[in-house]
Amino acid sequence: MAATQHSLRIPEPLETELNREIARRGAGEWSSGVLEILDEAVRMARAPGIVFVEGRGGRRAAVAHSGLDVWEIIATWIEAGRDGKKLQAAYAELTELQLRSALNYYALYPTDIDARLAIEAEWTAERVAADMPFSQPVVAHKARRSAGA
Repeated sequence: MAATQHSLRIPEPLETELNREIARRGAGEWSSGVLEILDEAVRMARAPGIVFVEGRGGRRAAVAHSGLDVWEIIATWIEAGRDGKKLQAAYAELTELQLRSALNYYALYPTDIDARLAIEAEWTAERVAADMPFSQPVVAHKARRSAGA
């Protein structure tokens, strides 16, 4: 991606906060950390009601005060045939505004959400069974305990 160089004077209190946030995120280089913070700030300004949360898979867009990632809501919406009423029924605990925030974010940044949906689609029942056999019920063990009891 092409980049434009700028010179920027940052007030000391803001620099302190930026450095604290960069260190908390483990971003490493100052300029890449600031760019990540700026990118999220612009996205949140364009899509009110969206925040960014930290997780094992990195930072991701989430609906504020919901505990849900945007990709989760969009996956449900797509499965529901992009029907708003079905989406509202699936997430009755969310307000219409929260659901609209997720849909708005997806309209603005579909590439990010589509990439996450593609990753999630790879987690089929067969893959889970193959990659994480410990997640399967231990039927033989249960049968043995019942027989010995």
